[in-house]
Amino acid sequence: MMKPEVLAIIPARGGSKGIPRKNIRILGRKPLIAYAVEVALNSEYVNRVIVTTDDEEISEIAHQCGAEVPFIRPSELAEDSTSDLPVCQHALSWLSAHENYTPDVMAWLRPTAPLRETQDVDTAIKLLIESDADCVRSVCLAKHHPYWMGRLEGNSLVPLIDGIDEKKYYQRQLLPTVYQYNGAVDAIWCKSIPEEGMLFSGNILGCIMPEERSIDLDTELDFKMAELLIQQTV
Repeated sequence: MMKPEVLAIIPARGGSKGIPRKNIRILGRKPLIAYAVEVALNSEYVNRVIVTTDDEEISEIAHQCGAEVPFIRPSELAEDSTSDLPVCQHALSWLSAHENYTPDVMAWLRPTAPLRETQDVDTAIKLLIESDADCVRSVCLAKHHPYWMGRLEGNSLVPLIDGIDEKKYYQRQLLPTVYQYNGAVDAIWCKSIPEEGMLFSGNILGCIMPEERSIDLDTELDFKMAELLIQQTV
């Protein structure tokens, strides 16, 4: 098989709530979005790196970091409730209509995973190319095991998962290994992108990343933790 054409898409809307202006906030002396752009540009497999954003300032900074920003995303595709699928569909449709460009593989790199490395991107893409899967999603060991989680019914705390005998799992060592999506790298064959529903679906493979590279920035505390970890690597 010939080497597929791989497009990296970095989604970065302007209206982040948990951390205002998160995608261009300075982290370790550079804007957050720069980390995603850099790992994509250094990838062995990625042929092209674009940012999809509704925000002119994010567009300018992304361009300065080395990414292409061929369009400004419509505001209706940058709401809090907007899922990944229509954002991806818009980007691919625009590139096809305006540039006659249709990649084979799309790598979805969220700016909120600044500790992700180029090797993580390449490992996920390589796994996809060498498999018969529809897509690959990066994961890490779950911080909190669902067997030990509960939900409230009124004021009563009941197990999150029905039918689990908690007495069998009184020690962490007895728990089955569970992974969680870390939001760092997703790769999908463009032919597998659905018309509706979830962007990443079908036959999904997991690509394991270490916990220290799996932080996902959603709160101010996450941001402070990332600052500390980046300082240790400088």
